[in-house]
Amino acid sequence: MPIDNERIVNLQKKTLSPRILVVDDEPDIIELLELTLARMGMEVSSAACISDAKALLQSHQFQLCLTDMRLPDGNGLELVKYISQHYADVPSAVITAYGTTENAVAALKAGAFDYLPKPVSLKQLRDLVKSALNLPPIKIESAERSETSQRTLLGESESMHQLRATIDKLSRSQAPVYISGESGSGKELAARMIHERSTRHKQPFVAVNCGAIPENLMESEFFGYKRGAFTGAEKDHDGFFLTANSGTLFLDEVADLPLTMQVKLLRVIQEKQVRRIGDTQERNIDVRIISATHKRLSHCVAIGQFRQDLYYRLNVIELNMPALREMREDIPLITNVILEKQCREAKRPTCRIKKNAMAMLRNYDFPGNVRELENVLERTLALCSEVEIGVEELQLPSQTLDAAIKDTIDVTQTSVNILPINTDQNLPLQDFLDKLEKDSIVKALNESRYNRTKAAKTLGITVRSLRYRMERLGLND
Repeated sequence: MPIDNERIVNLQKKTLSPRILVVDDEPDIIELLELTLARMGMEVSSAACISDAKALLQSHQFQLCLTDMRLPDGNGLELVKYISQHYADVPSAVITAYGTTENAVAALKAGAFDYLPKPVSLKQLRDLVKSALNLPPIKIESAERSETSQRTLLGESESMHQLRATIDKLSRSQAPVYISGESGSGKELAARMIHERSTRHKQPFVAVNCGAIPENLMESEFFGYKRGAFTGAEKDHDGFFLTANSGTLFLDEVADLPLTMQVKLLRVIQEKQVRRIGDTQERNIDVRIISATHKRLSHCVAIGQFRQDLYYRLNVIELNMPALREMREDIPLITNVILEKQCREAKRPTCRIKKNAMAMLRNYDFPGNVRELENVLERTLALCSEVEIGVEELQLPSQTLDAAIKDTIDVTQTSVNILPINTDQNLPLQDFLDKLEKDSIVKALNESRYNRTKAAKTLGITVRSLRYRMERLGLND
């Protein structure tokens, strides 16, 4: 009997066709979705309620679930949570009533990959399905996790295991993520990990330090400009949003954005459109926003430095980075990996930290977190030629901390004749804090000979922030 090659190919295609579960109690919606998905080469199973959907999930393998928000026997978010718990490798998307912001945020927080507003746009549906099917498979974390990977947060503590598990979940969503944590705790690394494990991993990842851009250049840098739009615009320039189109835009130190820029940023995020300076046409963009800052963004909202509506747009899901002192058991592992890398780059034999020196590292609080640990080890290697590093060779800031504090007080008093703060004076808390802040700024200005750029760098803040603080404290005179 001759072999029907065409029939074999058709059978193979059918076998390899992705299977999608559609859950909705409206026959018209189900019919529309079935026809659209069938034309895309998908196999479709439908259910009218949550219980039927659960039964289908138990008997079939699906690559995607599309569910309505309101169902006869419950809320679609219940099904999303059920899938997240029992079928973590199956992305789910929620069909919301006319794109209500509250419903969309609730769906993303429940673990949905994305959401579709009603009436359903067939183009948005096709784009969503393609993105969901391109999700990389979930990687089960092993105890022997690659410790040398540049894109891995190191550590075997419980907090680090939870953090990496949360990052894996966030990478399977399109929700905006706000990363909080102290300076040097790895916020940008976490953002890159989310991007590289998401459907956007082949698209650009654009990292922007919002505090490093002069205010008068922000609009042109974020949105781009047309040639001839202003003096010096010699060629077309795509801003951060257009450069990151289809990918991820990471806004570091987002709290440093001025209020005027926050308004424009909010509009772009809401409308998903951007217009370059000098251009007459708006261009559609598809960008996932991940933001971060070492400041408490909620506090910035409370004191009027950050818009509340933008805060809720960015902070759909919050990821908190633990400080290094909160996972001291991971310090030896992180130290050894960093030390090995630095020795390799310096082309010198791999050094080893002695037991007593490692104990000193574990007992140090590391206010600068992993970034400070890297600096400590780099400074130690530069000044130490030994292969084994002990307490004497370890250039740890704590060894000179008391002397540094004494020098700071002495320099401040001799330079501007400021007396040390006496806590017995029962100063109000705000006055006490203002005096501390004022003393620090005056000292930094004296040391830099009133070079504000150098003073801001010494204080670890932006020049704009320094100007604001000087004006508030009456130091401009």
